[in-house]
Amino acid sequence: MTASPRSVAFAADDIVILNLPLWAWQVAFCVVGVAALVLLARTIWHPTTSSLRWWALGNVVVNAGIAVTGATVRVTSSGLGCSEWPRCTPESFVPVGTHHSAFNATIEFGNRTLTFLVLAVGVIVLVATLRLRPRRRDLTVMAALVPVGVLGQAVVGGITVWSDLHPASVGAHFVLSVLVVVVTMAYYVRCREPRGDLRPTVGPRLRTAVAALVPVGLVLIVAGVVVTGTGPHGGDAAAPRWDFPLEAVTRVHSALAWLTTALAVAVLVAAVRTGAPRLVRVQAWLLVAVVFAQGGLGYVQYLLGLPAWLVVLHVLGALLTWTAILRLYFATAERVTVPTGAAAAAAVPAASR
Repeated sequence: MTASPRSVAFAADDIVILNLPLWAWQVAFCVVGVAALVLLARTIWHPTTSSLRWWALGNVVVNAGIAVTGATVRVTSSGLGCSEWPRCTPESFVPVGTHHSAFNATIEFGNRTLTFLVLAVGVIVLVATLRLRPRRRDLTVMAALVPVGVLGQAVVGGITVWSDLHPASVGAHFVLSVLVVVVTMAYYVRCREPRGDLRPTVGPRLRTAVAALVPVGLVLIVAGVVVTGTGPHGGDAAAPRWDFPLEAVTRVHSALAWLTTALAVAVLVAAVRTGAPRLVRVQAWLLVAVVFAQGGLGYVQYLLGLPAWLVVLHVLGALLTWTAILRLYFATAERVTVPTGAAAAAAVPAASR
């Protein structure tokens, strides 16, 4: 969206707070945030199980959170607040001389700077994992994938800008965040467990039903991306849109939401009836609660004509639903220590008694 002459007069470099332009405060916030993370992460050189769990949880939160702030960029038509990539403008890495309003430039540039905080958390988790003794190959692979995914997000973000916010690139940007969250959640769950074999905690039918929620949930998210690419919030007034009937794609998205809800309720009933472990039952209850809340929010925003603030809440709900599905799935199996040597020999007669 090209700013009017009036909004150009109040471009991002013209807003001054304590003799510093607004973008300088955003950069300072990012630098201080990364420095604070490094200071808080002094334990990474000698990581403990407890400290690693907290950093792993932070990894989940920031990677899900950046997807929500990205939605804020889209619904506020700030997608081209920085019209270039990796620069913000053809001449500068910061929003100096931008032809967009200060509001748009601030939102887009702020989202870009948050990427460094997300990357910092990912690198901290990777270093801590490499310092963990005994080293675990499974955790190392997952920890290494997260920074790669964040850097990939930056590249896809650049393609999104270069394509003038084509809905395919915007959607890919969001879906990549969703996929990175899979890795962060897997890491968070597995770093809480010992090395060993992966063994189911529930029966095969219940585990299969929970596993089915993962692809269904992903397809539901992709359908939501298509609705977004067809609807009014494209990130910029001039952004291209998909030429699908909005009502039709919305119905498909709604049908998938109902399927997800039905599966979640079925899983909850099965978990209660079969006496599944408490963690599985709790996660099933949480999933059902968030799915119903998300469904209600979806209908409200549709009936109100997709107001921007409700769209952001709906994106947040999508990420909460996705993390709830993943947490439930990973709860259906756990790693257990496998006895070796003398311990294994002693375990055989004990088991036969």
